[in-house]
Amino acid sequence: MKQVIPRGLVVSCQALKDEPLYGGSTIPKMAEAARQGGAVGIRANTVRDINAIRKHIQGPLPIIGLIKKNYPDSSIYITPTLREVKSLIRSSCDVIALDATLRTRPGRETLESLVAYIRANCDKAIMADIATYEEAQNAERLGFDYISTTLRSYTEQTKDIAIPDVEFCKQLVENIHGSTVIAEGGIHSFMDLKRILDVGIEHVIIGGAITRPQFITSYFVDVFLQHPRFAEMKKNA
Repeated sequence: MKQVIPRGLVVSCQALKDEPLYGGSTIPKMAEAARQGGAVGIRANTVRDINAIRKHIQGPLPIIGLIKKNYPDSSIYITPTLREVKSLIRSSCDVIALDATLRTRPGRETLESLVAYIRANCDKAIMADIATYEEAQNAERLGFDYISTTLRSYTEQTKDIAIPDVEFCKQLVENIHGSTVIAEGGIHSFMDLKRILDVGIEHVIIGGAITRPQFITSYFVDVFLQHPRFAEMKKNA
């Protein structure tokens, strides 16, 4: 098991094409800001952003790389095929993250074959993005260095589960020993983070609560809308 990511907070710095922060130098600057704030790692999407972050950040910082790509024959979109894996191997990321759910992959590729290819062609660590305990067990069996709760509540099987799922994180910490467990998803407050840390998690990834200002703004606006003195504002929203 490769230990590339120190214990602590990893910040996910991502922006999709339909988001205001997409493009330019925004993401590398955001990553450097996270580093200055004490982040122990960065999670980033696309080879372009991964390499730009590596050039921009001042000092060594592990980067978890992924490529989001939609295919018509599968619901898997986080590093779904060998094509994306090969691109990440050539990138400057330190860890390759991929969907490790038990869903059918595009072109009926297999998770086992992707893991085998990565191990045979580079020395980068591998992270499994999972949604269920069964998927975590399978990822541990396949030899993933890290197992992250990234997809909890985002798959058909788990869509009604509220996150962060603290009990699920506790279950993983207590039963997964061959891989490092990472908590990710739905952590929006200091209390959410404390609850996660209290069950023994030592690695946490936070994205939206830090790096997506449009959603952060909406959380505060919701407080306005729910306050009785702003009833008229709520009607016009």
